Amino acid sequence: METHSAADKYAQMRSLLNEKQWRQYLALEAKDRRTIAGVARDAGVSRNTVKRGLKEAGAGDHYRPGQRIRAAGGGRKRLVDSDATLLADLEQELDPKGDPMRMVQWTTKSLAHLTAALAAKGHRIQKSALALVLHKLGFSLRVNKKTIEGVAPPDRDAQFQQINRSCKAFEERGEPIISVDCKKKELIGEFQNNGREWQAKGADTCVNVYDFLSLADGKAVPYGVYDVVHNHGFVNVGIDHDTAEFAVESIRRWWQACGQPLYPKARQLLITADSGGSNGARTRLWKQKLQELANEAELAITVAHYPPATSKWNKIEHHLFSYISINWRAKPLSSLETVRELISHTTTKAGLRVTAVKDRHVYPTGIKVTDAAMDALNISRNTFRGEWNYTIRPQAA
Repeated sequence: METHSAADKYAQMRSLLNEKQWRQYLALEAKDRRTIAGVARDAGVSRNTVKRGLKEAGAGDHYRPGQRIRAAGGGRKRLVDSDATLLADLEQELDPKGDPMRMVQWTTKSLAHLTAALAAKGHRIQKSALALVLHKLGFSLRVNKKTIEGVAPPDRDAQFQQINRSCKAFEERGEPIISVDCKKKELIGEFQNNGREWQAKGADTCVNVYDFLSLADGKAVPYGVYDVVHNHGFVNVGIDHDTAEFAVESIRRWWQACGQPLYPKARQLLITADSGGSNGARTRLWKQKLQELANEAELAITVAHYPPATSKWNKIEHHLFSYISINWRAKPLSSLETVRELISHTTTKAGLRVTAVKDRHVYPTGIKVTDAAMDALNISRNTFRGEWNYTIRPQAA
């Protein structure tokens, strides 16, 4: 459903009412909203206009059909009528400017910049009047929309079909399927957390004004493992870097705490993951650490990566992480234990359960894996996009 801003509403009402009705309509808005300044700002009028409407309404001086609003010939002419070049210069200012031979161009579309630019060309117009002119020209305040995903990689749809086939095959055999990813890092301390929740009057939760790392007691790094079959989430909350070693350690902890009891006869494990980050398709350390896990758990680990720029389709994003964000909204993450508790108490009507553990280990960055170490891996790649689909089997003792 399309929504309209207050400025759009006032612009539409202004075109329907005469001046006296307009003033008294704004007076009613001011009474309802309990602010004269706010109504005047959104309607693009002076405060005196709203005050005059309040005075007329208080005195019972309401508009009656047939009543003359002002003397014949009275009133100021519209700027677009008295200033013949105003609209042309305004449209020129709204177009991007800059050197056409360069990549970067710019435009000055704020009311303050537009009025200044028009003043330099000899036009006298206030910001409130300019806002009305822009609305009549079909302009309105808008925000950027995240709709451009970039160029789709080759075999994008085919890889989605490959992932679906793999998941279906594992599910039919009763083998575990997990979706993995690292959630956004969070500062630990009395910092603002987005969202609102019901509280008693006067029971405001006070937090730091600034989100500076120097004010934090560290950071929480939640790496999630979502069991697609059982609708169960597992989150390993680290305090260091999101590395491939940390990612595989999180999967190891899930297997020891949840996976092995749920799948005692499992001989294979399917992991769906993004193509970048600590569990990226090109990350050597990720594959080396998975080989170690395959040897320990005696599991053949199959990995299916989502194509680049498609991470939002990863099941963990909308089956686990989104509900964690809802559950801890408006609550400062004051300690690592608070983070763990809030994640652990995340549930849904669909039966989601979440287990969260703390991980205080340090995971160094910059670890290199040699070509010889890669050659020693017991890895077999799928005939279709082997860089995205591969299986790592236990190595011989």
